[in-house]
Amino acid sequence: MIKNQNSDREVKVLAKHISMSVFKARRVIDQIRGHSYEETLIILELMPYRASYPIFKLVYSAAANANHNMGLNEADSFISKAQVNGGPFVKKLRPRARGRSYPIKRPTCHITIVLKDKSKI
Repeated sequence: MIKNQNSDREVKVLAKHISMSVFKARRVIDQIRGHSYEETLIILELMPYRASYPIFKLVYSAAANANHNMGLNEADSFISKAQVNGGPFVKKLRPRARGRSYPIKRPTCHITIVLKDKSKI
C-alpha cells in the first residue's frame, strides 16, 4: 500500500503478515528510525538479525516508490516514522502421542515505514 501526500512529500509503505515476532522486528526498527536512507541500508546490511532482510526490502521499495511516483531523490530522504504492530497468529496442530494434538501459534506482524524528504522540512 502506497500513500502519497504531496503537501508533506512523504511515502508510506506497509508490509502485512510478515512471519516473525513483533519484538524481534521492533529490535531492528528501533535502530533505523530517524536515520537517512543511505545510513539505513548500511545498518540493515550489517545487522545479524533475520528481521533485517524484510525490513531492508521494505525500505528499498519505499525509496523506489518515492523516486518513481513522486520524483523524490533517495539521497534526500530519511525514515520519519517506523513502527511494528502485531498481526494474526497462524494456528497449526502438531500430532502427539495417543491421537492427541499440540497447538502451534506462529506470530505475524505488520511493518509500517514512512519516508520523508529532507529538503521540505
